[in-house]
Amino acid sequence: MDIIFLHDLRVETIIGIFDWERRIRQTISVDLEMAADVRKAAAGDSIEQTLDYKAVAKRLIGFVESSDFGLVETLADEIARLVVTEFEVPWVKVTLHKPGAIRGAKDVGVIIERTGDDFLD
Repeated sequence: MDIIFLHDLRVETIIGIFDWERRIRQTISVDLEMAADVRKAAAGDSIEQTLDYKAVAKRLIGFVESSDFGLVETLADEIARLVVTEFEVPWVKVTLHKPGAIRGAKDVGVIIERTGDDFLD
């Protein structure tokens, strides 16, 4: 399995359960690892044969900026759903960072892994 990754994609959004968090935009950071077979793209040196990480990033930025979730767990799961279903990625690992959420801690967040089977309706 090959992995295409995107690290430290910073986006401002409304996230949190406390009243003050519902009134401000906070910066979160997203790391993605996405399963992809890059052999065809490598052989043909063609973007059309691979997962376009710029397209993924642009879609995520738009989604996260317009989202309004209480929990980082929910946002991470919705990011995974978007990547798996819209970009036909068979496996994704999402790390969502919410720096500054806990006094004295540099970072907190959640790490989840999902496959296409997790989003069969």
